[in-house]
Amino acid sequence: MTANVLVLSPVKNAAHEASGYVDRLLQLTYPAEHLAVGILEGDSTDDSYAVFEAELGRLAAAGWRSTRIWKRDFGYQIPAGVERWERSIQLARRRVLALSRNHLLFNALTSDIDWVLWLDADVIEFRADIIELLLGMKRDILQPHCLHKRDGTTFDLNAWRDKGRLHLDDLRDEGFIVPLDTVGGTMLLVRADCHRDGLIWPAFRYGLGNDKIRTDPSRLGRKELGEIETEGLGIMANDMGLQCWGLPHVEIFHR
Repeated sequence: MTANVLVLSPVKNAAHEASGYVDRLLQLTYPAEHLAVGILEGDSTDDSYAVFEAELGRLAAAGWRSTRIWKRDFGYQIPAGVERWERSIQLARRRVLALSRNHLLFNALTSDIDWVLWLDADVIEFRADIIELLLGMKRDILQPHCLHKRDGTTFDLNAWRDKGRLHLDDLRDEGFIVPLDTVGGTMLLVRADCHRDGLIWPAFRYGLGNDKIRTDPSRLGRKELGEIETEGLGIMANDMGLQCWGLPHVEIFHR
């Protein structure tokens, strides 16, 4: 029986990504009748909602089983003149990212969905059979290796092991599939029942009782301990008895 896969993408100020995002989804070789997509737009200052809503019509026309979009504003904007990776804003910024992911998940996950594929709209290159490849690994939580398009270095540093010391670039020699302690969210496959069983994106510092969390402030980026959002999901998965996995040789590219 062919599994039903739900692609979920939170977006903000991403109107310029919408057309390419849908183009890439249309290139997937997975059967369209077993694919659904859900978008959450929030706090945009451009016309992201309207543009994505219009673009989703192309997926519906191609036979996707469901194409839906929601809006939820959280009232957060990165301060003027501050880059989004600035350490001082990460707890606040990623708290909203976690809230966005959870809001999208709880709205979009229906009883007929077997797997959730989290996908950032600015992941601009991945193989057309990526869903078949990921499903074929038969793992509950699995991600490919997201790299910077411009220079080929690892982009998604939220996927790590050994308290943040090892990333997918460091794990290539271990084989095709490697265990991870935490994950990123650029592209992440999660068995839907894991989410139904309570696996969410923590919007708070999580895992203080788990010895896998980072304790070095230079790696954590702050003095307050606890993982949030994608890393928090990885630690929560560990607390639930689930193992996260990565594919260091399956490369996707971020803008």
